[in-house]
Amino acid sequence: MGRLARKGAGTAKLCTLSVLLSLLVPAHTTRSPDCGGILTPSGLSYLAEVSKPHAETVLRQDLMAPTVPDLFLGSPKPSSRNQVNSVKVAELSLSLIPDTGLRLSIDADLGITPAPSTTKVMRLSILADLHVEMNPEGNLELVTSACKPTVEEVQSTEETDSKSSSSDADKEINIDKICLEVSKLLLLPNEQLISLTAQFPITPSCQVQYLPLAAPMFSEQGITISLQTTFQVAGMAIPLPVSPVPFSMPEPASSSPSHLTLAFSEHFYTSLFFALETAGAFNMTIPSPLTTATMAQKITQMGSLFQEDLPVMLQAVVRSSPRVVLEEGKAALKLFLTVHVGAGSSAFQSFLSVNVDTSAGLLLSVTDTRMTISAAAIEDIELSLAASDVGPVPAALLEELFLPTIREEVPAQMNVVLSEGVFLPHISSFTYTDVNVVIHKDYVLVPCNLELQARTGEQTTVG
Repeated sequence: MGRLARKGAGTAKLCTLSVLLSLLVPAHTTRSPDCGGILTPSGLSYLAEVSKPHAETVLRQDLMAPTVPDLFLGSPKPSSRNQVNSVKVAELSLSLIPDTGLRLSIDADLGITPAPSTTKVMRLSILADLHVEMNPEGNLELVTSACKPTVEEVQSTEETDSKSSSSDADKEINIDKICLEVSKLLLLPNEQLISLTAQFPITPSCQVQYLPLAAPMFSEQGITISLQTTFQVAGMAIPLPVSPVPFSMPEPASSSPSHLTLAFSEHFYTSLFFALETAGAFNMTIPSPLTTATMAQKITQMGSLFQEDLPVMLQAVVRSSPRVVLEEGKAALKLFLTVHVGAGSSAFQSFLSVNVDTSAGLLLSVTDTRMTISAAAIEDIELSLAASDVGPVPAALLEELFLPTIREEVPAQMNVVLSEGVFLPHISSFTYTDVNVVIHKDYVLVPCNLELQARTGEQTTVG
């Protein structure tokens, strides 16, 4: 049994708008989507709120840097005139432009010293339209499609409460340069896209990755992106079962209080268990309370195979791909095993094989950015003889000998594999809170809120 790798998502500096890009990574296949997400207007407002300090930091670094002498017009010696000595972002907002993208609005107060004895405050306002496009390398990028900066003097130490016209202020500040500097806010999130394509571990040999099929859709209800899931086992991508029904994101609620709603199809869960099966994660060695002597009391031919009393072991392998079935309010896993019954002091010697078809309820929950999946008690189980070196064994006797052990051990050992959960699509530095898992027929919805993780020294705690 392989245990899950204890490895969290990589940390990264908070970047304005970067969470919008968390799901935007290049798509290289044509499979249909099996999951996705909807970022709601309330989620967009939260991102604007937490992005404000970062935007202020970047503007301060850019506008107060001595390496931008062309920031001001008509000032050949910027070191002695027109120095920006403070930057304060008063407002930052993000709004949806249906079918197009986003509008970023920033109001920043700049403290400027045009001469040693005076200080004036100028309001820099920026309206920028943003959209997502595919670059030549096949990566999706958030880019500026329009930018309109304006400046206005709002206060001076020489003339308190005076206001000069925007055109007068424009003569002092190069607004084109300002727009170029503000666009730097978008560089880091786009560079981060490379790190967002990283695979998340499920077990040491099995990883999951989420890829978008196209640029996200923008509507009044939010930003919707459809994803396809890929799995690698031992470093190799595996072909997944074909979904019998194409999955499309459910229509978003008109006024969802949650920041984000993730959606996962029934096929997503079946693919997950198929990948784990391919990785051999469900191959189990199960101890049994039986011995060859106690079994010989029920099956007389056992005595001719084993002269000494040996402990009996069960080795279970998946004989047909697992399948997950979602109904309203519940999820179930159908598992098809072959259990080899054997013993041996030096090497395992199988003398009986039993086909086991089980159905177990699945419990779904989310902690941080991982979905925890656990198998509940087995609801239905059927045993049938597959092969025997000890003659015919009635079904009733198979159940008497092996049913209690299989019923207890199979869910327990599966839960060891699943115990650390499966990473959901997410952006580093953010986690999910106020999570609700709602199971519907054929799909699961996960409405949740975003939460920026507190920084500790140079580290950011991420789920």
